[in-house]
Amino acid sequence: MPEPLPAQKPGIRLDGVSPRRAYQTMGAHPASVGSVDGTQFTVWAPNAHSVSVVGDWNTWQLPGHQLEFDHQSGIWTGFIPTIGHGATYKYAVVSRSDGVTTLKADPFAFASELRPSTASRIWGPSAEPWNDGPWVASRPYVQAPNRPISIYECHLGSWQRSPETPKLPLGYRELARQLAPYLKHLGYTHVELLPVTEYPLDESWGYQVTGYFAPTARYGTPDDFRFFVDYLHQNGIGVILDWVPGHFCKDQHGLGRFDGTALFEHGSRVRGEHPVWGTYQFDFGRPEVRTFLLASALYWLEVFHIDGLRVDAVASMVWLDHGRPHDHWEPNAWGRTDHPEAVDFLRRLNRLVHREVPGALMFAEEATTYEWVTRRDPISGRSGTRTPGSDGPVDAITPAPVIPAEPAFRSSGGDSLGFDYKWNMGWMHDTLNYFAAPHGNRDGLAGNLTFPIWYAFDERFVLPLSHDEVVHLKRALLTKMPGSDPDRFAGLRTLFAYQYGHPGKKLLFMGSEFGQWGEWDEGRSLDWHLLEFAGTGGTQTPLHRGVQDLVRTLNRIHQTYGAMHVLDSHPDGFRWLTAETASQGVIAFARFGATSDPPVVVVCNFSSETLALLAVPVPKGGRWEEILNTDDAAFGGSGNVNTEILPVRVRSRRVVAQPTADGLLPRRKRQRSTEALITIAANSVSFIAPVSRKRLKP
Repeated sequence: MPEPLPAQKPGIRLDGVSPRRAYQTMGAHPASVGSVDGTQFTVWAPNAHSVSVVGDWNTWQLPGHQLEFDHQSGIWTGFIPTIGHGATYKYAVVSRSDGVTTLKADPFAFASELRPSTASRIWGPSAEPWNDGPWVASRPYVQAPNRPISIYECHLGSWQRSPETPKLPLGYRELARQLAPYLKHLGYTHVELLPVTEYPLDESWGYQVTGYFAPTARYGTPDDFRFFVDYLHQNGIGVILDWVPGHFCKDQHGLGRFDGTALFEHGSRVRGEHPVWGTYQFDFGRPEVRTFLLASALYWLEVFHIDGLRVDAVASMVWLDHGRPHDHWEPNAWGRTDHPEAVDFLRRLNRLVHREVPGALMFAEEATTYEWVTRRDPISGRSGTRTPGSDGPVDAITPAPVIPAEPAFRSSGGDSLGFDYKWNMGWMHDTLNYFAAPHGNRDGLAGNLTFPIWYAFDERFVLPLSHDEVVHLKRALLTKMPGSDPDRFAGLRTLFAYQYGHPGKKLLFMGSEFGQWGEWDEGRSLDWHLLEFAGTGGTQTPLHRGVQDLVRTLNRIHQTYGAMHVLDSHPDGFRWLTAETASQGVIAFARFGATSDPPVVVVCNFSSETLALLAVPVPKGGRWEEILNTDDAAFGGSGNVNTEILPVRVRSRRVVAQPTADGLLPRRKRQRSTEALITIAANSVSFIAPVSRKRLKP
C-alpha cells in the first residue's frame, strides 16, 4: 500500500479563488513530487473531524490515506504516490459531531464509476487534440442574436439504441457519428443534451446530479464525451448542455451534508430542501458554494468546448415560494418572496460566462413573469446585445454584499439576470392548449394566438416544444392533436409551421420531428420504424416521414430567409396582417429582417374548412409565391397547394384621418392596400414571399 507524502499545499481558499483556478486545483489531479508520480487530492470539508482517501488501490480499507487540514481555508490535501489515471476513490469523511464515517464521492471529480457504483475516478487532461478550431472561432458570429438558431433537444440514452443490445445505450463516440449527420440532414443548428453531469437514477433524466464536473459514465469516458463535442462541431452543430445549479439529490455519496453539516445546501430546513422534488437546494449566499457552481459552468464551457448552458428551474431559484406548499417556505429579510442571493448568483454566472467564453449562450428555463431575465439593450431598453463591458467586472470571489437597505423587488434597467435567451413557457402552454382543442371549441381560445405577441419582444425568447410536454400522461405531440389520424398529422404539421413562423428561436424534443405516437420513455429507443409506416389517408408518402421532411424544410427556410430570424427579438420584425379573424381560426402576419431581406407572410388556417381565394394583405406589391404549404403531398398532406404565382389585387378604401393639431375636422381619404389571393386547406399553414430567382424546393 503506498504511503502518502507531504501534501502539496494548494495555497487557495475556495471562497477566494477564480472559478477556473478552483477546477484546476480542487479534486484529484495526477501530479509528481520530485521524481515520484501520484495524485494530489484536495477537498473542502471545513467541519469534518478527519478526511482520508480510500480506493481500489487499498481495497477500500479504512482509515485509508489521511489528508492534512488547513484551518484557514477548511481544505484537506494530500499526495498519494503511485496511483493515477483511472483509479477509483472516495473520501472517508468523519463527522465532528457524532464521529460517523461516510464515504463521499469527490465534488470536483472529473469522472465517475458506471452506476450503480458511485466511486469517483482519477482522470487527467486528455491527450487528444481538438479539431474544432474553425467552429470555436466562428461561434460569436454563428450564435449572434440575428442568426438562425434551431435546437434539437436530445436525451442521449434513448435517442437510438442498437437492435442487438436494446437495453444498453450507445456510447458517446457512436452517438456522435450517428447524431451529427442526422442533425445536418434535418438542418438543425444546435443539439441540446438533457443533463450529462453524473447522476445515479436513470428515471431522473439527469436532473438530480451528484457529479458537477463528470460526464456520466453511462455513455463512456470524459475523452469519449470530448470526441462527441468535437465531432459535432466539425459538422457545424453547436452543443448546449442542460445544467442544474438549483438543487441536487440526497444520495448518501453525493453533496448532501458532505462534512456532517449542511455545507453545499442551505442550513435552514425550509430553504435547504425542495419538498416536491425531494432534493437539497444550494446555499447561494455562501461564497464557496457560488465558486463551486461557477467553476462547474466554466469547466464545461472551457474544457469541453460546450457552446451554451440551459439553466434548469430558474424560477425555483429566484422565487423562495415557487412550487412549494404554503407552509414550506419563508420570506427573505424584507418579507418578500424573491431570493436576492440566487439572483446575485445568476448575474455573476452570466457575467462570468460572457466575459470568459466569447459567444457562449446562456438559456433560462424560467416559467414566471420575472422581469428582465435576458440581457438588455442599454439604449432602447429592449432585449438585445449589451455593449461589451457594460455588465461590469465579474466578482466571483467575494461574498454577496451585505445590503442594509431593501434591494429592488425585481431586476430593472441594467440589472437583468443577464441570460441570452429565456424559454417562452407562456407561448408553449397557450399554443399546445389551442392545438389540443377540437376545432369546434377553438373560437374561445383566440387569445392563445394573439396574446403571446404582446410580450414576444420583452425578452429574447426560445419557443420550446420540450421533453416535459411528452411525458407523464401528457401524450406525445401527435396524439395531443384532435381528430382522425390524418387530422392529427395535419395538426402536427401546422403546429410546427406556426412555431417556425412565430418570432423566437426554435426548440423541438427528439421523436417529435417524425411524429412519434407514444410518450417519451427514457429506457428505450425512439420508434424509428415509424419512418417506414405509410399510415392512413390515401397518400403515397409515409406520414411520419412527411412530418420529418417538413421539419427539414422549415429549418432550411428558417436559415435561408433573413425575415425568419434576423429580428426575432425586435418588434420591427413582426406585423399583424389579419388578427381580427383569430376567433374563426384564421390569422396572418408578416416577418421582416434586414432591409435587403424579402418579407415572409405566414398564413394560418386552424379551422376545419378549406378557404378558397382568401385575401391576405401583403406588405409590398409585386409578384408573390408560396414557398411552403403544410398540406403539400411531399409532407403527407392532401396536396392542396398554390403552385402558380399568386393573384394580387390592389384595394382602395376610404378611411377617416385623425384630427389635425389645430383642431380642424378630419378628412376622409383613400388608402390603398395590396392583397394576395391564396387557397389554403383546412388545418394548414402557408408561407408566401416575393418571387425570387432562387426558389427553395422542399
